[in-house]
Amino acid sequence: MDRIEKYQTLIIFVAMPIGLLFGLAQLVEQYAENFIIPFLFLMLFGVFLNIPLKNIGKAFTNIKFTGTTVAINFLFAPLLAWLLGRIFLSNAPILQIGFIMIMVTPCTDWYLVFTSKAKGNLPLSASVLPSNLILQVVMLPIYLLAFAGVQGSADIQEILVSIAIMLILPFALAQIGKFLLGKVQNESINKKVSDTFGSLQTILLALAIMAMFASKGRSLLANLNVVVSVFVPIVLFFIVIFVLCQIVGKCLRYSYEDTASLTLTTSAKNALLTLGVALMVFPDEPLIHLMMVIEPLIELPILTLKTKVLLAIRNSNRHSNQ
Repeated sequence: MDRIEKYQTLIIFVAMPIGLLFGLAQLVEQYAENFIIPFLFLMLFGVFLNIPLKNIGKAFTNIKFTGTTVAINFLFAPLLAWLLGRIFLSNAPILQIGFIMIMVTPCTDWYLVFTSKAKGNLPLSASVLPSNLILQVVMLPIYLLAFAGVQGSADIQEILVSIAIMLILPFALAQIGKFLLGKVQNESINKKVSDTFGSLQTILLALAIMAMFASKGRSLLANLNVVVSVFVPIVLFFIVIFVLCQIVGKCLRYSYEDTASLTLTTSAKNALLTLGVALMVFPDEPLIHLMMVIEPLIELPILTLKTKVLLAIRNSNRHSNQ
């Protein structure tokens, strides 16, 4: 984890007021929106460039763990998100859509950092990353049609086009990039390119957020109550998932390392990836965009706390076994 990634939360937080300040200039406010999608596209290209697809076969050798992860991420989590949305966001249907979009897309990067910190089974967590990525690309249109299409907020063409542009295209280009890098018989160059794009992810995200706040700052400032509205369902979602994973881990007799991996693999969410999709499917819904910027600011401290709780459980297990 390099220095930029270490301060990711702070960088994202600072990007918001800077964007608002730039947005005071009418010329910047007018054209800033044109930069959001390109910045996010480049960020996602960097994310996909660093995903080791060669590990996808390993996921199928760990049928029990992969099956458990898929069941929680793509069956239980959507139902839980829908239920919490109905309970806490019933007066704001558009926020329900944004909340569900975030919670049904598993993280593809920083959950590995937290798994490592919690002394979980890092290779096992990494093995399910490609399958989680592919499944969320396949399932996101279905979830959007189920939870948004029925309200007339989006149609199948908009959803599929946004998925193609913001997920499939950067993914395909990243695979081409990997192929070309593979032709270069120089490990140091390959590593430098991967590390550079890895470090640029946070910077590109911050630039995208700055552009978003510069272009839609007035609307976003007028709806800061969204922070209060979404805080409780987001926190409850992570609590329920944590408790469920501990129960499932015990029932399936997972080791501490495998249970920690399951917990963090199903906890971290990909709000940054879905932000690009949301900007295309819901271009005139700044509340959804705001939610997807706010969610990581809530999620990262929660993941840090979960890591500490997991380590406490690990120490308790060690003492009880002595």
